[in-house]
Amino acid sequence: CPSRWHNLPPTIYSRTIHRMVIVISHAWTIDAEEHADAYINFSEGFAQFFDDHPGFIRRVLVRGQEDRTHFMNMRFFDKVDSYLECTQREGYVAYTEKMYEHMKPYESYPREFVDVVLDTGPSNDVVDALN
Repeated sequence: CPSRWHNLPPTIYSRTIHRMVIVISHAWTIDAEEHADAYINFSEGFAQFFDDHPGFIRRVLVRGQEDRTHFMNMRFFDKVDSYLECTQREGYVAYTEKMYEHMKPYESYPREFVDVVLDTGPSNDVVDALN
């Protein structure tokens, strides 16, 4: 079975693959302790804007090991439009503003839309969530 996908072929390891995008946002908190903990707590609460939305697959928050103030929020969706719809939900902007209170200021929103092009390993929870 191929482990490399270009344009997401129809199967991998006998499982059906659906198209998906990942929205990756970077954030740097003011410190690695109090503000980082607050950011994590707010991130958990942020699920209210995604969990019941059509097209939402999952969300993962990761933290740098070398720079403990660096976080990457990865949101998996069926398409970019599904993510953008979430950002229009009532209360979304106000909630992000509360999170920004714990982050270092920056001039632009460091967000990127990416496609999955390779997924290997014995377990594939994302694929399982799609099926």
